[in-house]
Amino acid sequence: MKSTLLARGVLITAVSTLGITLSACGSDSSSGSSASSSTATSASESAESTVSAAAAGPFGPGCAAVPAEGPGSFTGMAAAPVGTAASSNPALTTLVQAVTAANLGDSLDTQQNITVLAPANSAFEAVPADALQALLADNARLTAVLTHHVIQGRLSPDQLAGTHTTLNNDEVTIEGSGETFTIAGASTLMGTDASVICGNVPTANATVYVIDQVLKPAAP
Repeated sequence: MKSTLLARGVLITAVSTLGITLSACGSDSSSGSSASSSTATSASESAESTVSAAAAGPFGPGCAAVPAEGPGSFTGMAAAPVGTAASSNPALTTLVQAVTAANLGDSLDTQQNITVLAPANSAFEAVPADALQALLADNARLTAVLTHHVIQGRLSPDQLAGTHTTLNNDEVTIEGSGETFTIAGASTLMGTDASVICGNVPTANATVYVIDQVLKPAAP
């Protein structure tokens, strides 16, 4: 009788131990599965964010002037450094003339990860002809004006608003959000607010925001 009770006691203890062990294994598996699921979700969200940013693409009414094909198209400009890309864009011919006059073409093409606020032809046309010619003839002033349009770092649309240091070692303040951005008239040659008319344009080394006014650097 004692032998039978002892055997039963051993059996019950073994079953109980086995149940605890299985429960612990189940808990570890659940925890591992949860961690794996969390990692997968994080990776998925990161991938979706990247795809969403890429899908945003260029925006603004001025983008309609960009050719659909060829070197001056969005696809063509994305493969070239910013100075070269601008020279292929029919809306930026005066800017290219100014960059050439200041001997800044190679400098712009060799910069890495910059943001360029590129005045469209209409921005230069708003400047009186004599004042524009005087600017193009004054290399030091022209260089200051052009480098004032360049910001270190590629700024996406959600990073564009704010005060940024330019390659002229001064600052430019951009206001707005979404697809609407402006720069106060006090910061432009003509005293008129500047607007982004074609933004988030990628080139090989820069992100370009085409604007409708020429900016002026801070007074020395």
